[in-house]
Amino acid sequence: MRAFLGLLRSLSLAAVMVAPPFVPASMHHAGRASRDATQRAIGRSATPEHAIRVWKIHYRAHNGVRTAAWVLLPAWYGPDNHPPIPLIVSPHGRGLSGRTNAANWGALPAIGSFAVVNPDGQGRLLPRYSWGSPGQIEDLARMPKIVERTLPWLKIDHSRIYAFGGSMGGQETLLLLARHPHLLAGAAVFDSVADLAAQYHRMTEIACNRRCRVMEGAPLGKVLQGFVREEVGGSPAEARGAFTVRSPLTYARAIASSCVPLQMWWSVADRIVIDQQQQSGKLFWKLRALNPDAPVQAFVGNWIHSSEMRSTTRLPFALATFGLLPSRYKLWTTDLHAVPPPKTSDSCR
Repeated sequence: MRAFLGLLRSLSLAAVMVAPPFVPASMHHAGRASRDATQRAIGRSATPEHAIRVWKIHYRAHNGVRTAAWVLLPAWYGPDNHPPIPLIVSPHGRGLSGRTNAANWGALPAIGSFAVVNPDGQGRLLPRYSWGSPGQIEDLARMPKIVERTLPWLKIDHSRIYAFGGSMGGQETLLLLARHPHLLAGAAVFDSVADLAAQYHRMTEIACNRRCRVMEGAPLGKVLQGFVREEVGGSPAEARGAFTVRSPLTYARAIASSCVPLQMWWSVADRIVIDQQQQSGKLFWKLRALNPDAPVQAFVGNWIHSSEMRSTTRLPFALATFGLLPSRYKLWTTDLHAVPPPKTSDSCR
């Protein structure tokens, strides 16, 4: 077990050790300008350690395993001062943890006066590698009740529950939206897996240097494929139905008809979820075709996998789009291509 946990840690590090793709100098400058503007805006507020408070809670996952979640709240919010506030459910990316995911939010919960719950999660068999396990999705749907039960003084505005996730967390956010549309007021996904079988087949192409090789020289992609087979119950050829159940593309009609506002962010330079045009892009255009009134919008750019879901990059923009931050955080840059929601989205049904 100790060796297995060590391998999980190695793979978690490998997720952030992939070399960045080539980006033209003009796009570097534009991206830097966006980061600088965002950091200046956030810098006018309190620093994260003074602005927010982190509450670690525990819950029983779908299979009875005791696991943890990390709840971010404004520092002023607590047992003696607890008006109703919005809640964001934020599942983490592949191989990470709720605590790691919580670090992406910086001081934003204090600036916007909202709560974020970052669960560690639990797959069918594997911790941190749930890849859309049906049990994990049901656990995500229970997060508002879990938070209220473990922090009984916290009051959630149930009309303003959102889900934000990147990579595997984006995959699970989409599945949560598909299966529990009435739970959410909106969802935002970043560099998501939309077709798990397609992702499985392309894992061997994931860039990996010597530092992210594990298990006697086995490439990262091969090891990840082994984890997928263990968690899902086989390869796509062996467990076709299980891969289908875990793929948001399967639920495109349910997502399109939910009429829940959805932001889809993806990078054309993604080297983890390779060929995002056949993942997030394919799902986005399928949603628009299935329901022309669906309030779905896309933001496409050139960035390292999931790097836009951070307090110092695009996350403030996504939050402001839902009214969770002031409009000044909607910082447009020349390196971001947007497809706005249809003008008829208000009539979606």
